[in-house]
Amino acid sequence: MKPVGILGGMGPEATILLQHRLLAVVDAQDDADHLPLLIDMNPQVPSRIAHLIERTGPDPSPVLAEMAQRLQEAGATALAMPCNTAHHYAPAITRAVDIPLLNMVDLSVGRAEPDARVGVLGSPALRLAGVFDEPMARSGVTAIWPSDMDALLQTIRAIKRHGATPDAHAALTTAIDDLTRQGADLILIACSEFSLLTPDLTGPVRLLDTVDVLAEAIRDHIKS
Repeated sequence: MKPVGILGGMGPEATILLQHRLLAVVDAQDDADHLPLLIDMNPQVPSRIAHLIERTGPDPSPVLAEMAQRLQEAGATALAMPCNTAHHYAPAITRAVDIPLLNMVDLSVGRAEPDARVGVLGSPALRLAGVFDEPMARSGVTAIWPSDMDALLQTIRAIKRHGATPDAHAALTTAIDDLTRQGADLILIACSEFSLLTPDLTGPVRLLDTVDVLAEAIRDHIKS
């Protein structure tokens, strides 16, 4: 099988979560049936929030490019990155290597129906950097954002510190209700910190976790 290289550490728990989701999408009878991964768990990747929102931190691009090169040299046949916001730096990653990046943003937007109104439950950095703009324009769908993006940023920081707490669940439920009132046909769980709570989230419209989409793409690449 063809190993996939994981650009990890953004954050560490999200990287571990991706591994759990990969276990769930493989029909395995023994250890050898599971998927081979090469994981660069690097929590020292410069903060995407500091670079994109606060404008105080260094550009993560060089570090991510170096990680991609290490993974390719180690034998990875494709790359994956379980951080939606870090896909702002996808061009720097793909320029640094000769193997494909399984782009979770593009893949997730591709799951929406044409002309759909897609709610994006993620970091304000996604909106500021326009991470979803081009994929949604290509797919002919419209993005809808929660009204209180600052509350979501505070929730991301709280989850990084304290994990998936009841307060975090309440904040995400409020955002889902808001997106539903705005007319969302589909809501993307587009922050891997939020993905930690996905099993406990519900709404009147379909919720699609981008980490789940990425896990399926990794499985399909390795099994192809």
